[in-house]
Amino acid sequence: MADYKDVDLNQYPQILQDFAQYKLDMECSKNTISDYLMDLTLFLQYITLSRAHASDFSDIHQMDIMHADLALLDSIKPNEVRDFLTYTNLQRNNSAATRARKLSAIKSLYHFLNGRYFTDYNPCLHIQTPKKNTALPKFLTLKESVTLLDCIKNDVESKTRERDYAIVTLFLNCGMRLSELVGIDLNDMDSNMETLHVTGKGNKERLLYLNDACRAALGAYFPVRAPLAAQAKGADRTALFLSSRSSRISQKTVQWMVYKYLDLAGLGNRSLSVHKLRHTAATLMYQEGGVDVRVLKDILGHEQLNTTQIYTHVSNRQLQNAIAANPLSDQKPPRPNTVPSVKEEPNDEKQKKSLH
Repeated sequence: MADYKDVDLNQYPQILQDFAQYKLDMECSKNTISDYLMDLTLFLQYITLSRAHASDFSDIHQMDIMHADLALLDSIKPNEVRDFLTYTNLQRNNSAATRARKLSAIKSLYHFLNGRYFTDYNPCLHIQTPKKNTALPKFLTLKESVTLLDCIKNDVESKTRERDYAIVTLFLNCGMRLSELVGIDLNDMDSNMETLHVTGKGNKERLLYLNDACRAALGAYFPVRAPLAAQAKGADRTALFLSSRSSRISQKTVQWMVYKYLDLAGLGNRSLSVHKLRHTAATLMYQEGGVDVRVLKDILGHEQLNTTQIYTHVSNRQLQNAIAANPLSDQKPPRPNTVPSVKEEPNDEKQKKSLH
């Protein structure tokens, strides 16, 4: 299986190279290491610029950090870490989840330093992780999913129709991640197209079973793939999904394709993305297919069950039906009290009271 990101360590200072190698030795995925290095590079660039009392951070990515070493990292104060998180929030508009990931990268670096150099300094020790929003994941309904597939199917002028249909079919039926899909090789699938091995987070492999829709879509794609594969070179020859240039399809190409068909299907105004197709697969398997959440956890490749439970959200209609099914739902409120009429006193009695 192919990793979609190759980590070129030579572009980083030695201390980050050592950290990345440590993560590789710990069998951390190259994708995660690349993200960590990107976050740590930005952090060190921010520290360098802020200590230079810069007022303009627009060219922060041009800042050279090859000088970064243990002495620099030992000199970083907790308030500088907090200022960095504030910068990513206010000036870079990073979400709470993104800021949490950046803080996790910094904490992981100091954890490595503590073990490698027997130090106990960690400026992140008492910094709280930004709270992530617990909004329910966005997904397509069953009807919208069929509409999306039909939109691709009916795009007869597209030269990549069969490939694109197969890709979206795998997303919607198997719930795989984008990085997993672009990394699939031919030998990851058995000859009967019944099973598929994918490599998920942490380079952990899992087995997925292909249903009739997946087999049919792949069967229609292979004749179109053949002439492209004949022109492919090296490792690209074994890639399941090829670009029009006979190279392994890139994540950006897949993302662009999904956005294109979401727009054509009239679903482009929903802030949907490739990852939302994974949400859709999980939601449909749980709600429509009755798949147990523990089975769903293994299909999606989650480490913890609580990660999977976010996909077990229920629809608004289910919530409405649940409330309506309450056995107390037919109870009626009390009738309004009947106010007794006040009898008028005789005129002579009124007159007597007035005299007194």
